[in-house]
Amino acid sequence: MPDQRDPSVNNPEAHDCAGPTVRVHLSSAGVSLLLDVTGGRIPAVLHWGPALGSLTSADAAQLAAVTTPPVANNAPDVPLRLGLLPQNADGWLGTPGLTGSRPDGSGFAPRLSCHAVRLDGEILAEADEDRDRAGFVEAASGLVTFELEDRANGLEARLEVELTAQGLLRARAEVTNAGAETYTLSDLTLALPVPLDATELLDFAGRWAHERVPQRRGFTTGTHLRQSRRGRTGADAAHLLHAGTAGFNFSSGQVWAVHVGFSGNHVHLAERTSGGTQILAGGELLLPGEGRLASGDSYRSPWLYGSYGNGLDEVARRFHRHLRSRKHHVSTDRPVTLNVWEAVYFDHDLGRLTDLADRAAALGVERYVLDDGWFGSRRDDTSGLGDWVVSPDAWPEGLGPLIDHVTGLGMQFGLWFEPEMVNLDSELARAHPEWVMAPSAERIPFESRYQQVLNLSHPGAFEHVHRQMDALLNEYDISYIKWDHNRDLVEAADRSSGAAATHAQTLAAYRLMDRLKADHPGLEIESCSSGGARVDLGVLERTDRVWVSDCIDPLERLSMNRWTSQLIPFELMGSHIASGRSHTTGRLHSLSFRAAAALMGHLGIEWDLAEATEDELSELRTWIELYKQRREFLFTGDLVRADRGMDALWLTGVVSPTKDRALYVLACTESTELATVGQVRLPGLDPRSRYRVRPLVLGETPSNLRWPAWALDGVEPATDRNYRGRHELPLTDGIELPGAALANTGLAAPLMDPETAVLIEVEAVGRPESSDRSGTSERSATPARPETAGPAGD
Repeated sequence: MPDQRDPSVNNPEAHDCAGPTVRVHLSSAGVSLLLDVTGGRIPAVLHWGPALGSLTSADAAQLAAVTTPPVANNAPDVPLRLGLLPQNADGWLGTPGLTGSRPDGSGFAPRLSCHAVRLDGEILAEADEDRDRAGFVEAASGLVTFELEDRANGLEARLEVELTAQGLLRARAEVTNAGAETYTLSDLTLALPVPLDATELLDFAGRWAHERVPQRRGFTTGTHLRQSRRGRTGADAAHLLHAGTAGFNFSSGQVWAVHVGFSGNHVHLAERTSGGTQILAGGELLLPGEGRLASGDSYRSPWLYGSYGNGLDEVARRFHRHLRSRKHHVSTDRPVTLNVWEAVYFDHDLGRLTDLADRAAALGVERYVLDDGWFGSRRDDTSGLGDWVVSPDAWPEGLGPLIDHVTGLGMQFGLWFEPEMVNLDSELARAHPEWVMAPSAERIPFESRYQQVLNLSHPGAFEHVHRQMDALLNEYDISYIKWDHNRDLVEAADRSSGAAATHAQTLAAYRLMDRLKADHPGLEIESCSSGGARVDLGVLERTDRVWVSDCIDPLERLSMNRWTSQLIPFELMGSHIASGRSHTTGRLHSLSFRAAAALMGHLGIEWDLAEATEDELSELRTWIELYKQRREFLFTGDLVRADRGMDALWLTGVVSPTKDRALYVLACTESTELATVGQVRLPGLDPRSRYRVRPLVLGETPSNLRWPAWALDGVEPATDRNYRGRHELPLTDGIELPGAALANTGLAAPLMDPETAVLIEVEAVGRPESSDRSGTSERSATPARPETAGPAGD
């Protein structure tokens, strides 16, 4: 309702723009977002963080007043207004939200004002309303749309800001050239303010086979700028840019994070100005000319996502819950997948591949994927890309015999493609060299992996690739595509004009994915890009999982899976059990470690099963059965990670939404200077519930594993000692403790060799005993367990 007591409205010096005053308070899942338009000035965020409770119109007006900073010395004579698109015209001297110009250089410093505000499509305020009245609305969640214009510079804009039911924020902007002359947009970067309490930054680096490496630093004055100019998300992408209070970790500390949901060139930045303001921001990185807008043309930015939480786990869970709420999100029965790449590489032999299918089906594998090498002249990686027709040399009878065999065994069939790439040694490149991305007809970029980039923004190239892929999907029973993208875009231009085309290429790839999925309902697509170089929420709007990395070494994957899950849930992460010797690192690992590291993800196998022993196959079957029993729980529960400082023990788990069960993987990553490493606390449990905890070891016992007494059947801690035969003692079927004790005191950790892992399973058994006011529990009526005699020799 309108409120006449708005101090910013009644103060004629508070603004000099004619326009509506309206404030919107959205609050959901413990997060509040308070948005402000005062007198038509550019929309600003007054609060993004912990829930504020219910507000009145007067409360919102006072918050607008009390959060307005004083005018600093040697600064503009009006208080700084930091908009969602920060403007130089408002006194902002940091990175501007919108930059561009007309051919003569004018229009470089736009001054956008707001003339209309809508909530979920319903008008809240318009410019022709009485400017001395302030509107206010409060809702749990919703999409707020702001209509902006700069008449003097001939620009119009639309800002969309949404708070989802999961408390996740996302925002995007669209700019339209309303002038007669061309307007060249250089940047459109949305910014979210974070308080000065956030003094540390966390984002990620990486390379091929070693993606998502965390890096932490202070949030100091200046700009921390992360750009990707690779034409794809990048193995070294920022992934998420976090700002948090000092020492924030998985479970504590206020944390704000942003992610740009786009698969092409993009930018993340954290910026603190000397004026005492700091922001997290992001958007697409436009190359010269890509933002050229003729009269009436528009450009729309990708979504900038923002997540606030108490600790990194809560930040991650907001993303997970948002993704799981989508109508097109994958089901929880994610099929166990076998990819044949590391088993056969380019050696496509029907007999060998059908034998592999037989072995996979016997283990319980549910999806079989044929990787690179089935098409054109593709006998190695030097030729054939772009010719998406079955090779008569490798497959004289076509793919039918293999696909029929695979599907006859009850498995789905998947096929590898790399639609955005081309070898110069291909029928396609020889017929249409103009479709290769290059700065001119006279020269082409350096090759990478013997390949160039096919310009899908060219209508002919797009239709060629779509026609060949569509024909295969119509001819064969293919339910899954592994969509690869194995090189960066260098000098990525339309060859006929020389104009930069990375933006157009990214959107064309999206269109191709969207069209194939629309034409083939139920088709799943995996985003693979030299492994994990295309992991973002833009591509995941049209794909069903990502390939985390080409490195399947379980030690490396523990870290990469841990941090990939900061953005996406386990069911969207391809996580495979490889052969004993890693093909990318050469390390040797036990099957139990390889399987435990892969369990927290969409499980698969990448291993020549003909080389596996019977014991290995038996153990592998046990792990697959465990995954199938637990996958619905794993893919609906909440991610938890234990804070253990720099300790060598990593604990990653999933707790059910009702907190009645949990499964943890406890992995030892390296040697430690300590003989024992204290207690392992189990996060995420209901402190009021009582739980049964049991250790779980599948298959062969990890080397030199020594459980403490609590985990062994018939051993009392008071008399526990090292003795011959100790390692043959059975594990307990469970010990019981309250959730508060498990979370705050924990359990003595086992002694573990580096690069080994065990599981800990937890199930609720009821509520703890009642407590008096002093917090002392009443004595349980259950008799104490009698002492058990130790084994011979005690």
